[in-house]
Amino acid sequence: MILTLRPLRHRNRWCIGIYFPFDYALKEMIKRIPEVSYSATKQVFYVSVTQVPLRKLTTQLYDLGVTVDDREVRNLDAFTTDTLPPQLTKAVLPKLSSEENKLWQQYLNYLEGKRYSENTIRVYGEFVKEFLQFSTKKFTELSGEDVRLFIEFGVKKRQYSVSTHRQVISALKHFAFFFPECAIDPDTLSRPKAQRKLPVVLSRQEILRLLQVTKNLKHRTALALMYSSGLRIGELISLRLHHFDLERRQVFIENSKGGKDRMVPLAESMLPLLQNYLMTYAPKDYFLEGQNSGPYADTSVRQMLRRNCIAARIRKRVTPHTLRHSFATHLLEDGVDLRYIQVLLGHSKPETTMVYTHVATRDLQGIRSPLDTALMQLGQVDNPAPNLLLSGKY
Repeated sequence: MILTLRPLRHRNRWCIGIYFPFDYALKEMIKRIPEVSYSATKQVFYVSVTQVPLRKLTTQLYDLGVTVDDREVRNLDAFTTDTLPPQLTKAVLPKLSSEENKLWQQYLNYLEGKRYSENTIRVYGEFVKEFLQFSTKKFTELSGEDVRLFIEFGVKKRQYSVSTHRQVISALKHFAFFFPECAIDPDTLSRPKAQRKLPVVLSRQEILRLLQVTKNLKHRTALALMYSSGLRIGELISLRLHHFDLERRQVFIENSKGGKDRMVPLAESMLPLLQNYLMTYAPKDYFLEGQNSGPYADTSVRQMLRRNCIAARIRKRVTPHTLRHSFATHLLEDGVDLRYIQVLLGHSKPETTMVYTHVATRDLQGIRSPLDTALMQLGQVDNPAPNLLLSGKY
């Protein structure tokens, strides 16, 4: 589904209206975004242009599993500039000149030559494009100072997260290597330390409940396969029929993240569901076929997952990667060695897999709180005090 963002004048202030074909599940998800309000008179969801940056809004909407068309608000010329606050008008970047656009296209070709994924090329290319738009200097005069000012602009005006900040630095490092005529020293560009946030993990009961409420056979097969084999969403939609080895109960993951191949297990309990799906839908090439027998859209998977999580009364922030996190955590809780989990997930570094040791509850559940111990010891004395329960009145 496509959400279109358009300029909206509401209560004597400029806002960004969020327009989309009616969908109850999507409407409920949009209502949960803190900055979003609803206008009963105009019958549209909206945010104030001074309340949330456009990049943050589009990121929140992308997380709902939809496609966002922000072309009408990307260039704020659509608004009356004298009604906009100064900090917002300064965030509007000019278009690339013909020479800048030519250099930018050459940079994209450079990334393609290094065999980066389409997603990496798109993300790095967008950041370098904004950098060229932001700077007023000639190509050869670009320096580390310009990088510093651009990063400050991104952090203040665009509210870059730490992960986005790191991606910007990586993109500009590649630009400096690609265009050595500039005065940017890539060795002096340092990334901020990555944040180590614990992954969201569903319990086994929540996984089963999610599969039970997913009535569509195609959708249930997709969710069950992602969880049972620990697949990334890109790996799921890239699967072809010849990647399945039913006799050996394995699935071949080809050219995954980092250009690596690997084998993952195919759960025995998946076989009846898998055979039912194949007989019902009869895909010809891709395991999950979309329109014109092409690959299924990842946005459709995200939106379907969100909708079924609401039906399953799961209140956690769930994405397709949450199923992969749950796969790894449950394996660890079942006693599978961390090295095997690393191989199954396709991680290059064991440190990446180590994060699941912090969310696995197998050993943590056996640890008794000192409060429980204190109350138990108090109850074992000769003259125990009354009202040992914390809920009692003292």
